[in-house]
Amino acid sequence: MTGPLFDPLLGADRVAERLDAASWVAALIAVEVALTQAAAEHGIVAQADADAVQKAAAQLRIDPAELGKLAVEGGNPVIPLVRTLRAAAGPAGRAVHPGATSQDIMDTAAMLLVGWAGEVVLDDLRGAADAAARLAAEHRDTPMIARTLGQQAVPTTFGLVAAGWCAGLDRARTALAVELAHRSVQLGGAAGTLAALHPHGPAVAASLAARLGLADAAPWHTERTRLGALASALAVAASACATPATDVVLLAATEVGEVQEAAPGDSSSMPHKRNPIAAITARAAARRAPGLAAVIIGGEHEHQRAAGAWHAEWQALTDLLCAAGGAASRLRTSLSGLKVDTDRMAANLALTAGEFDPGHAGELVDRLLKERP
Repeated sequence: MTGPLFDPLLGADRVAERLDAASWVAALIAVEVALTQAAAEHGIVAQADADAVQKAAAQLRIDPAELGKLAVEGGNPVIPLVRTLRAAAGPAGRAVHPGATSQDIMDTAAMLLVGWAGEVVLDDLRGAADAAARLAAEHRDTPMIARTLGQQAVPTTFGLVAAGWCAGLDRARTALAVELAHRSVQLGGAAGTLAALHPHGPAVAASLAARLGLADAAPWHTERTRLGALASALAVAASACATPATDVVLLAATEVGEVQEAAPGDSSSMPHKRNPIAAITARAAARRAPGLAAVIIGGEHEHQRAAGAWHAEWQALTDLLCAAGGAASRLRTSLSGLKVDTDRMAANLALTAGEFDPGHAGELVDRLLKERP
């Protein structure tokens, strides 16, 4: 996250609201409470103690900044959070954190946060795709010049260009939705064996998953492919936003002038400028995604708990959600109400092309729109 100065500019404000420090703390507490209740369900802790812990957690007021300072000694915020929650629950505090390790709580809380923020990302991807679909339908037969390798090529239609944008956004959204649906609980204990919860370990994990709305799964402490797949889907979604955003920037250039955003930005020194600022900031947000995804995909998680690679994921994951979500949000703004100058398209087409031949452009637009999920 880039903070209140840049989050709105880069489109990340809606996503960031669900990923801030207070949200992390809320997710961590939610996991601890659900774990205590799941343990009580299987007789590992007393139900009365579990209820007392839940009540204490509801009344707990934690300063994320203070928790962050306390986290330095142990290397993660779960350790001081558990101490705080146990103290708040009094004698019932013995029911806090049964059979778990810090990574169980951090990973499961991250999956909750991904779900909360992912809803916003999917919504903006859908909104951007819908805007592209409307442009495709409206301009199904609007002639323009295609451009390959930066040069004028042969005729196409703006409808087909927009339909291509829509198809990429829809594919990216569908792939991301699959990964979000597969978010799973993490509960393995000290070394991933669930030894401290034997013989009820798998049953407690299943109950925890059900309480949190996550998929049940065997412990995956250093088996991070599911997180890598999620990071890849987010990076691909950002890339799907970058392509139409780049096209809008190029088509809006003064010398081309074929499109203009509904609310173009101005300049501090050049009053004649009409900058496609929503598309520009969509590109800016999207450019951050590959590097953030690489932090997650490229981490080697050794033995049964990684020393560093796991810790590096927390901020990278939240930043990646903001980057992909910001790109989708700003692109949605750019494409919604995009003004198309058909006269300029015709004039630019006439520079190199002879008679306009649409080929199968209209049929392809119809097919792409019909195939939308």
